[in-house]
Amino acid sequence: MDELDSIFSDDWSDDHRSGLVAVVGRPNVGKSTLINAILGQKIAIVTSKPQTTRQRQLGIHTRDDAQILFVDTPGIHDPRTRLGDYMVKVARDALYDADVILWILDVSQAPRAEDIVIADAIKRAAGSRKVLVLNKIDLVGDDYERCEHLAMIPYDHVFETSASNGTGVRNLIDGLIPLLPLGPRYYPADQVSESNLRFLAAEIIREKIIELTSDEIPYTVAVEISRFREKNDINIIDAVVYVERESQKGIVIGKRGKMIKRIGIDARAELERLLERHVHLETRVKVLKNWRSNEQFMKRVGYVLSKGKKGQSG
Repeated sequence: MDELDSIFSDDWSDDHRSGLVAVVGRPNVGKSTLINAILGQKIAIVTSKPQTTRQRQLGIHTRDDAQILFVDTPGIHDPRTRLGDYMVKVARDALYDADVILWILDVSQAPRAEDIVIADAIKRAAGSRKVLVLNKIDLVGDDYERCEHLAMIPYDHVFETSASNGTGVRNLIDGLIPLLPLGPRYYPADQVSESNLRFLAAEIIREKIIELTSDEIPYTVAVEISRFREKNDINIIDAVVYVERESQKGIVIGKRGKMIKRIGIDARAELERLLERHVHLETRVKVLKNWRSNEQFMKRVGYVLSKGKKGQSG
C-alpha cells in the first residue's frame, strides 16, 4: 500500500471497491449531464453545443462500500485543429487508464459514423470492463429500437438512463460497483472533484459565453483567469476571454458592451453560488489568431496532456 492509500483507508475494509470509470461518447450525448446527476452537483459545464467539454475532469462519488472516480472526457470527433487533436487524445487515453469504460449512447438517434470509431477504440482497450449506457430514454417510447446500439461492442452490462431527469442513475451506480477492483479510497469522502477554483471559474465563464453567443463562438473561445484573490468576504476574479478574429470579439462584447455585461452577470451569479461568497468579476476580450493551433498558448490555458497511470501519454 502506498502513502496515498494509507492516508484514506483507515476506515476502508478489505471488501470495499474503488476504481476509475472513463465516461466516453460522441459530442452532446449527455456525458457531463450524467456525471453531474451522479454527483448531485455541478462539476462539469453543460450546454447544447457539441465539444463543450475540452479537458479530462474527475468526478468523485463515495459511499460506504465504494469510491467511483468518474472521468468526464471530450467527445470523440474528427479533429481539425491542434485543440481538436488534444481533445480526442484526452478521450482516447482515458480508455487505457480505466477499470471500467462507460460508453454513453443517445438512443433517440441511430448510431452514427462517430459511434463506429468509438466502438473500435473501446474494443482495443483490453483489460477494462465495458458498460453501455442508453441515454435520453425520456425522448423515446417504451418500445424503442435498441438492437443497433447493443450490437456495437461486446459489453458486460447495459443500463438505461435519462441524465437530464435522473432516471436510472441509481441503478447505474449500483451496477458499476461490482465491476470495480477491490481497493482503497483515494480521496476524502466529502470531495467531489479535483478541479481547482480557477479552473472552475474559467469553465463557468466559458459556459455562459457558449450559451449566450452564436454558433461560431463556442469553438473559438478560451478563458484564462489572470487573477483570483480573496479579499475580506469577496473573491476578486479577473478573466481574459480569447477569440480568434475581430468579428468574434465584437460578438462577445456585443453592442455597447451588452453581451459581455450579460455574460458577466450570469457567470458571477453562478460563481457566487459555487463559492458561497460575493464575487467581483472583471472580464476582458482579446483576439489571438489561430490560438487553437498554438501549442504554447494551449498549454498556458491548461490544455496540456499528462502521463496516464498505465504509461499512456494523455
